[in-house]
Amino acid sequence: MATHGLVLFGHGARDVRWREPFERLAEKLEAVRATGDAAGPVTLAFLELMKPDLPTAVGGLVVQGCDVITVVPVFFGQGGHIRKDLPDAIERCRALHAGVEIRCAVAVGEDEAVLDAVAQYCLRQV
Repeated sequence: MATHGLVLFGHGARDVRWREPFERLAEKLEAVRATGDAAGPVTLAFLELMKPDLPTAVGGLVVQGCDVITVVPVFFGQGGHIRKDLPDAIERCRALHAGVEIRCAVAVGEDEAVLDAVAQYCLRQV
């Protein structure tokens, strides 16, 4: 059975507090995955300004025994970073780890359920 790792991929920022919601999301995912059939490590990666970068994060999951890795871009939309920079980074990771299946999801903001959750949040503010 495959060990499936999950990378939450964010932009990165100079302010270290920016990563806090990503860390909370990773903790929530690890807790849920630990109780179900989708057990596997969850890690963060950043495009710039923060560490680890995507190749480092993927390498860490490979060391932990993951043979399938899904990268989830925690971006609201699909701008240049998602259309150009992320595919380039994914290809670098695939070249470094040829025996590992590396998948990439669409940006979280492209998912209707995420938009519904954000809409509900907005409605609670009025």
